[in-house]
Amino acid sequence: MISKNELKFYSSLLHKKFRLKENKFLAEGEKIVLEGLKSNFNCDVIITTPSFADKNEPLISSLASNNIRIELASTSEFNRMSDTETPQGIIGVFQSKHWSILNEKFNDERVLLYLENISEPGNLGTLLRTADWFGVKSVLISKNSVELFNPKVIRSSMGSIFNLKIFTEVELNQIIHLKSKNYSFLCADLNGKSIFNFQKSGSIILSMSNESSGPSQELLKISDEVITIPKIGKAESLNVATAAAVLLAQLTSNTK
Repeated sequence: MISKNELKFYSSLLHKKFRLKENKFLAEGEKIVLEGLKSNFNCDVIITTPSFADKNEPLISSLASNNIRIELASTSEFNRMSDTETPQGIIGVFQSKHWSILNEKFNDERVLLYLENISEPGNLGTLLRTADWFGVKSVLISKNSVELFNPKVIRSSMGSIFNLKIFTEVELNQIIHLKSKNYSFLCADLNGKSIFNFQKSGSIILSMSNESSGPSQELLKISDEVITIPKIGKAESLNVATAAAVLLAQLTSNTK
């Protein structure tokens, strides 16, 4: 069973201050935990309720046979670590990973995704899931975006956070450096050219911005092209993750 000190420590990881201090985070839910265990993230411990362990005995046995530490927590203890209204009964404690854009060459990566000022955790997680779906391997995130290891980001990514190289605190001068490496920089905005008329070979960085404020003027200034999804109906705008899905579908099919 989990100790009182461990319960206090793991519960503290629900808060950004302690995630940053300890360089650890919580991943909740069976699918997300299993994605984490398949990745190159290090797992400290898997915590389950007795009910989950009883109903999933083959899974627990398989994890134990692979020398993964498993601890039980009562329902009330588990709820102190959970960020969901209806917990599944399994949480993984993982060590955070950090990539340095300064040391990355992005070999053979034809489409990168840059995210500017994404403040809503659910949007960031869904953007990561979308990037993963379309085969984007690296995501660059600006310094004013929501924290990567926020529980809602991890949950809405549905495990994709474990499948990507994610660079945080990225500044515009680093984007400009990538442009010098023959990446074309495309900025998504309402006032742009139709993505369906856009034909471009070579490597691309697609930029998506905060859906309420749009791209910054600094971002627009360094863009090679400003693109948009043509509006047909009466909706005022698209959710940023939905827009990214449409744009990435087009760019990953057309980029050679």
